[in-house]
Amino acid sequence: MRGRTGWLGWPAAATAVFLVYVLLAGDLQRSALGSLTSLVTSVLAVVIVRRRRPADARLWYVLVGGLIVWAVGDLITLYHAAVLHALPFPSWADACYLGAYPLLIGGLFGLSRPPRQRSLAGLLDFAVIVTGVGLVYWVFVIAPIADEPGMPELVRLVLMAYPTTGLLQIAVTLPMVLRVGGRSPTLWLLTMCSLAGMLGNAGYSFLPPDSFLADVSLGLFLFAYICIPGAARYAPTTPIETDELTQERFGRARLMLLGVSTLPVPVVLLLQGLREPAHVSWLPVAAGSILLFALVLARLSGFVATVQLQSRQLKDLAMRDDLTGLPNRRRFELRLREAMAGGQVQLALLDLNRFKDVNDRFGHATGDRMLAVVGARLAGAVRHADLVARLGGDEFAVIVRNADPPAMDGTIERLLAVLRRPVEVDGHEMLMTAAVGSAGNEGTEDPYEVLRRADVAMYVAKASTERGHLRYLPQMDQDAGEQARLGAEMRTALDEGQFRVFYQPIVSLPEGRIVSVEALVRWDHPVRGFVSPAEFISVAEQNGLIVELGEWILRESCAQAVAWRDAYGEKAPQRMSVNVSARQLAEPRFPELVASVLASSGLPAAGLVVEVTETAVFGGGRTVQAVNEIHALGVRIALDDFGTGHSSLTLLQTVPVDILKVDKSFVDNITMAGRHAVIATALIMVSDGLGLMAVAEGVETAEQAAELHRLGYRLAQGYYFGKPSPEPEFDAVNEAVRPGSAVRPGR
Repeated sequence: MRGRTGWLGWPAAATAVFLVYVLLAGDLQRSALGSLTSLVTSVLAVVIVRRRRPADARLWYVLVGGLIVWAVGDLITLYHAAVLHALPFPSWADACYLGAYPLLIGGLFGLSRPPRQRSLAGLLDFAVIVTGVGLVYWVFVIAPIADEPGMPELVRLVLMAYPTTGLLQIAVTLPMVLRVGGRSPTLWLLTMCSLAGMLGNAGYSFLPPDSFLADVSLGLFLFAYICIPGAARYAPTTPIETDELTQERFGRARLMLLGVSTLPVPVVLLLQGLREPAHVSWLPVAAGSILLFALVLARLSGFVATVQLQSRQLKDLAMRDDLTGLPNRRRFELRLREAMAGGQVQLALLDLNRFKDVNDRFGHATGDRMLAVVGARLAGAVRHADLVARLGGDEFAVIVRNADPPAMDGTIERLLAVLRRPVEVDGHEMLMTAAVGSAGNEGTEDPYEVLRRADVAMYVAKASTERGHLRYLPQMDQDAGEQARLGAEMRTALDEGQFRVFYQPIVSLPEGRIVSVEALVRWDHPVRGFVSPAEFISVAEQNGLIVELGEWILRESCAQAVAWRDAYGEKAPQRMSVNVSARQLAEPRFPELVASVLASSGLPAAGLVVEVTETAVFGGGRTVQAVNEIHALGVRIALDDFGTGHSSLTLLQTVPVDILKVDKSFVDNITMAGRHAVIATALIMVSDGLGLMAVAEGVETAEQAAELHRLGYRLAQGYYFGKPSPEPEFDAVNEAVRPGSAVRPGR
């Protein structure tokens, strides 16, 4: 609380000095206090500005310069009062006081207004106020002094100068007082300084010099002195940024102030016409009215220009993506319609692969900056007449005019080439690929049909590969429809219990005893028969049914594992392996689901193995967090298809892995000399060195099993040992590899 209100100590101190000044009994004492105050505040202001180095430092030095000149005037006044015992008029003190006003008014004008109001519009507002109030000053104050006969010219000029400076101070003070919105401590103190100076100048100009109110008006100058170093103390050290759409604000307060400033013309005519009809000041009134009309006209034309500029800015913002600066979906749709009206058009849609992993692993700020880099690269890879737009998320669109399919293929190859270059963001170097679908406007005049075609092609490209480009073909509509129908039938299959869980043995080498099983889902379709997981798992991943299907598999498998333990005792498999997708791991409550299933089924956590692929956990973020939480329950983690991912060895440092499942591709040719045997050997050495279990997948022959055992593998899985089935034979032993014995095939 003290930090927010500490600045109030400055006006409190200023008020105390003001009261002491007013209550002092003699001119000499008041002059001494005034000189001391102006001198101390001048030194203090210089020190604060030099040490703090506020933004707009030049304006602060201008304001402090005016304070110093004022202080010199006070010292001259003190010299006259203390030494000469007389204060002539005019004197060098008056020269200092009047000379300080341009510096003070200039500094206050700049510091009390944001940069946008220091422009021509702000100066016009200032000029309107000066002209309107100045007309009153001239007719009723300055003109009588100018017409006073017998007055020395120097005295006349000084007497006219003080009201003139007061006029300028009114013009700079009124907008500060009428300002709307929040105020900083600096602005509060500058407003108090300006208001005190304005009132002090008015009292000095119009009040009798020996009156109490004249002393009060002089005391207000001391109040203004003290506010200046206080304002500098709280001045911001960095420029305040303003929104591009609020570069010029024309609120009610400013409109009212400018309107009131134009009233002096009729007011002067009315007052003089009533008092002295024969002596109306026609020339000043006419000149003032003409000048006011010109200034207001210029101000209104500037206001209209500002409104038009802001309208264009709003239109541009409505058509532009804030993150990348590219055209947004609305401008894209308008440009696509325009391009199709002009002839042949090609359209490409790009969807970045694994962008969600970037957000999860490095944060959304890094992901946003990466999108900005990608957008700039795409825009730089097309012709000036073409258009790159961001449609939302990680999806971009490219409109190419007057191009046939081969030319479009060349454009897309350039786009993919710029995406292949590593992107450096926040110290991270990342590779980004995209799925691209393209289409032309052949045979249609509907821009939404072209967009639909490109979207279908992109959907197929993303489903079939993680990178590359596919051009729309009519067959894709049928394929997409087939996938949609398959997804709908999966919903029915889940509700009607058409899915089955089959179990494939994982055996120990060399004896071939079943130690674990892997749960594999099968779909027993009432019309199609058994549907391969290769057909429906990808559809389930895309439509989200994999989450519900995966939960059912997990519950069914854990319940079956407990049933086998009850039925077979020690012959039952020790562990149940269940595959979990990246989509499941991304679910916020998935670890809680695993814990709930273990509790409800009665299966010990050590009896469950969760199998994840390298691609599922490659991006880090939520998926790795989920794996850590599941591992903390006591569940073992298996890394499936090990060796085929992006950075397999790196994952062993970031993911809590217990089991490595060596991919079938390294087992197929293991009996032949070559790199596959070398890799298989290296992988068993890695797993042994890290204390992990290694399972060789895809074993189909006795020779493969024997060679794996020779290399050091003690767990294997494949058709040689048994195909997936609803009920493996746990009481049978397959002597797959035993030194000195033949190798028998599995069941």
